[in-house]
Parts: sequence; C-alpha cells; structure tokens
Amino acid sequence: MHNKTISELAQGLRDKAFSSVELTQHYLDRIQQFDGDLNSFITVTPELALAQARAADEQLAAGNATALTGIPLAQKDIFCTDGVRTSCGSKMLDNFIAPYSATVIEKFNSAGSVMLGKTNMDEFAMGSSNETSFYGAVKNPWDLDAVPGGSSGGSAACVAARMAPASTGTDTGGSIRQPAALCGITGLKPTYGRISRYGMIAFASSLDQAGPMTRDAKDAAIMLNTMAGFDARDSTCLDKPVPDYTANLDNSLQGLKIGLPKEYFGEGLDSGVATAIEAAIKEYEKLGATVKEISLPNTSLAVPTYYVIAPAECSSNLSRMDGVRFGYRCENPVDLEDLYKRSRGEGFGDEVKRRIMVGTYALSAGYYDAYYLKAQQIRQLISDDFKKAFEEVDVIMGPTTPEPAFNFGEKGEDPVSMYLSDIYTIAVNLAGLPGISVPAGVVNGRPAGLQIIGNYFDEARLLNVAHQYQQVTEWHQQGPARYL
Repeated sequence: MHNKTISELAQGLRDKAFSSVELTQHYLDRIQQFDGDLNSFITVTPELALAQARAADEQLAAGNATALTGIPLAQKDIFCTDGVRTSCGSKMLDNFIAPYSATVIEKFNSAGSVMLGKTNMDEFAMGSSNETSFYGAVKNPWDLDAVPGGSSGGSAACVAARMAPASTGTDTGGSIRQPAALCGITGLKPTYGRISRYGMIAFASSLDQAGPMTRDAKDAAIMLNTMAGFDARDSTCLDKPVPDYTANLDNSLQGLKIGLPKEYFGEGLDSGVATAIEAAIKEYEKLGATVKEISLPNTSLAVPTYYVIAPAECSSNLSRMDGVRFGYRCENPVDLEDLYKRSRGEGFGDEVKRRIMVGTYALSAGYYDAYYLKAQQIRQLISDDFKKAFEEVDVIMGPTTPEPAFNFGEKGEDPVSMYLSDIYTIAVNLAGLPGISVPAGVVNGRPAGLQIIGNYFDEARLLNVAHQYQQVTEWHQQGPARYL
C-alpha cells in the first residue's frame, strides 16, 4: 500500500480493497519501524489518527467521501493543531499545546483526511538542512549521511521513505522546493496569499506560504484543491476563486514557451545536476514545448535581499516569545529583565538567535533606510525581472538547488554557504510567485530536482507542466531502496 499515490489509495478505499483504519495502521507501523533512524516526526498521533480513520470509514460507507477522505497525511509541526503539541522545532515551544487549529488543518479535517503526526523541521523554519531542530536532525532516506534539506525536511523525508503518502510544508525561501528536490519528491509553493496562513506560526510574514509535498504532481493538485481558498482570518489571504487543479493535468504542452534564465546555469551549479536539468528540458521539447534563454539580471541580489527582509520580519514576529505569554520560561528569574534574557537565550537555538540579531540591527534607528528599505526596493526589481520574463514565456525552468544533498556538518560552520543552498528558490518568494520542484534525476545516489516557476495564480499550468513530464519519465516513481 505504501507505494501507492493519493489517487491510487483513494480508489482503493472506494473499491473497499482496504479500509482507512487498515491503511492508517499500515503507515503507523512503518513510522514505528523506520523513523527511529530518520527522525522525521516530532510527534506521532496514533490514537487521533485511528479515530479519524474510523470516522472516515463511516463517511466512505455513507458515500460522503471527498478525494482525501481516509487518506493518512503528515503535517509540518508549524501548523497549530488543537490539542496537539505544536513546537515549530524549538525548545521555546516544546510544551505548547495548541488551543485551536490552523486553517490548513481545519480544511484537511473537513475533507476527512487522517493526521499521522507532526513532522520535524528547522527551528521556526530557519534553515536549509534540518540541522537546527531542537529535536535533532532529520536524515535523508536516500543516504543517512546526507541532509534532507529544510526547513520542511521532516515532511520531505517521511514522504520519500513511504511513511506517509503526502505531507504539508511551508516555503519562506525555498523550504518546500529545496527539501523536495533533495529527497526526490514533488513540492509545490503556491502564489503568496493562495493558502491561508492563519494558525501557521510566522517566520517572515510577507514570504511564508504553505503548500503540499507529494509523490507526484497529480497528488499535489489533489492536496491544493483542499488547501487553497480565501480565509477572512488572514489579512494576506487573497479572495480569488479556487479552480479544480486536477482538471487540466492532461492538457497538451504543444506550444508551451519555456524560459531558461542564464543566471541559473552558470558558476556554482553542480555538473551532474546541470546534466539532469538539460535532459529534463529535452523531454519538454519532445512534448512540443519551445525553449529560449532569458535573463533575470537581479538574481545575484536575491540572497542578500532575503537575508535582510526575512530576519527583520522574524525579529518582529518572535518578539512575542518572551517567557511570559507562552513558551519556554527560565528557572528562578531574579527580575523581569533576567526572565526575558534567559528565557529567550535558553529557548532559542543559535540560528534563530543569529537571524533575530541581524533583523533587529536592520530595523534599528539609523539603519532602517540603509538596509530594510533598500532591500524592499531591490525586492521590487527582482519582481519586475519576473514580470518582464513572463511577457515572453509561459513558465521558467532551472535547477531547484545548485547541488544534490550535502553531508551533515558540511556547511554548519559557514552560514553564508548554507544560505546559498536556496539561491534558485529565494527570488520566487520575494516576488510572491508559485514554483514547483519535481524529481529529475539521481546524481551520485542522491536526487536532483527541476524547478518550474509560473506567473501569479498559475498553479494549474505548473501542475499540468509537471504532470506531463511525469507521464514520460519515472524519476518520481523512484525512491530510496530500503523503504520501497
């Protein structure tokens, strides 16, 4: 059962080949068997999962099923879940039991899906390797010496290891697409505002976006059908109709115009990854697409721009974690100042502290104009580059990451080197565009991902383009041998 996609599992449930309880127990058993090595879950919720599965079986029997009724899913531990610990990978929230559910969780509950548990992540979503989690690093199922990517590394690893058919992630600078690429799965970052952020613990509010992490594009479309939509509780959520993202998956790609940014294929790109991407582009040409070189001239400014804006916003968002209102509280504070200092000093990890300090500095008097305001101006230039490109092409393609998964500790002493892991993904967040990463090859035993970037609210086209590629290739069907 664990090698089936969501659409195949849904058909099996409708055909009564197995029940949701049997399916859920199968995945819970696999989590117990394999996650000791991988560490992809922070919290497993077997009692809740089986209760939801029994309710789903009743819905199925009554003929009231949706596309996700009875399907077990994993949820990134950044989404508040009523009655379940929601830690965000941090000691600061290790004891936080959410008193309400995020809109994303509510939507999955309404659809009748089953929650297997909450997945491990970089602390407060800050990281590209899942090494900053308070609960320890997640291992890449393809190679236990390799990182799974971050911050949604637990979500990516559990899908790659077939411990869940799909999961949720969040993407602030590449945190869905980058781990999807490194773990050989499909990961979609929708247009900013397409999915509600209500109940999703904030890192950088103008960049954060939830999205699905699945085996293939068809499953991502099924997940997005449930996740997308307006929510009055989130002021950044846009009130636009939600199309059926599965409706156009089989459309022909004849005449599709693909742009290849010359900035994505230069220095720093691993030769094996480049070869995989070139092979993927050739497949698109066989499917009837045309290819042209384009330029995104401000690409080199994306990483420094992001690492001013994102820390500035996290500095503001995390100020609420003070040991008073909620979160970790130090032992025996001598006064209020000591309470604040030690609670935050002991509750936050090094990477979070680093970004808070950078962000606070950038927002401080005398530096706001020089750093934060300037970064926002460059952000607009980056957005304008994409707008100009989409006047000529339908989608933009390139590598998701500059290299396959790197080893643990390889970049830990060099934060800048770590930050450059997201060099191809960050600009998409700064512009608020949708992007998807699909498996496109294996380089020295580790997966490589193809990134496809679309225009605003063009997720349906992205999913169609990804799906058609997956109809003529088998990279998305491959997985780490031990877990198949």
